[in-house]
Amino acid sequence: MEPSAPLSSQTLPQTPTSPGTTPLKKIKIVISDLHLGKGRRLDNGGTNPLEEFYFEDKLVEFIHYYSTGMYRDYEVEMIINGDFLNFLQVDFRGHFLTVITESVALEVFKSIVRGHEKVFQALADFVAKPNHTLTYVVGNHDQAMIWPACRVAFNNLVGKQIRFKNLVYFFDGVHIEHGHMHEAANRMDPKKFFLKKDLAEPILNLPFGSHFFVELVLRIKEKYPHVDKIRPFAKMVRWALINETTLMLTSFLSLVGYFFKTLFVKDPRRSWPFRRILRVMLESAVFPDLGESARKILNDDRVHTVIFGHSHVYQYRQWSSDKEYFNTGTWTELTSLDIVSLGKITKLTYVLLEYPEDTTARPRGRLKEWKGYHKIEEDVAIS
Repeated sequence: MEPSAPLSSQTLPQTPTSPGTTPLKKIKIVISDLHLGKGRRLDNGGTNPLEEFYFEDKLVEFIHYYSTGMYRDYEVEMIINGDFLNFLQVDFRGHFLTVITESVALEVFKSIVRGHEKVFQALADFVAKPNHTLTYVVGNHDQAMIWPACRVAFNNLVGKQIRFKNLVYFFDGVHIEHGHMHEAANRMDPKKFFLKKDLAEPILNLPFGSHFFVELVLRIKEKYPHVDKIRPFAKMVRWALINETTLMLTSFLSLVGYFFKTLFVKDPRRSWPFRRILRVMLESAVFPDLGESARKILNDDRVHTVIFGHSHVYQYRQWSSDKEYFNTGTWTELTSLDIVSLGKITKLTYVLLEYPEDTTARPRGRLKEWKGYHKIEEDVAIS
């Protein structure tokens, strides 16, 4: 079965400004790494230990805020910069798969929608406002959004056409991408999004990191759901060697066996050259620092702002007075083992790009944290 539609990015029509009218004030908001799964509650009423997104109400408020009040009359573009949906951590009929066909991806997408109906309704309300648009940049956890069927389903769900970008979104000197393409383990092959040879139907050509996550890390997460949310990772390893020795030894043996199988066992469902595996082993990092990659992109005279996600660590860096890098961080919980920030860390961070009234000036970004509307009480997130 071939993909049901071309993969080129969809383009939204631009709304012209009539002569003599004042241009609308314009902003763009960039979020990433929300990792929506199938919801905190399973169909049987139990808690889903693999759900990482606990802030549905705050996200709905966030979307509402930027589509009402003074923003009702703004031109507002919401840019979802990857890993909004967590396809890798949602099961398909009880199984976690790395063989992802278009029909499998669509069913998983629908299960995520059922788990977060209020979020998708809020997105539909957002794009229903005049001059409010939605752009989706694909990440490594939501690579399945490359499938045309998933894009059509999302468009139908919100009632408007979404602008989809497979890798990079560039406009007005701003370069936005998820960030996984700058890391060997999670880098997709931009020339081969699908595998077809010797297969009954096309499947996603998942990067090494996605296979590793589903086939190895998820087994550990079933018992220790936050194992990949702890930093610095080296301190977690040292702690686990003392307190969870058996787990660490078995995990190490599994890791060695996994790399051995990857190097020497041929499988048509995978497509990684030996050099790629070697680079994965040399570059491997749980929280990669993408600052150097941003700096290289900023060497291009056409680019003044780079925005990444992926690393789950919000960040701002500036090179000269006109070259800026933002990382939007994550809306999931992290646990820090550093003394200065010991404990759970949750910051609902995003980037706000504001366009000055002087249309000849460049847009300026600001790293912001969403605090939400005041509430008397709310449920404690427990996994």
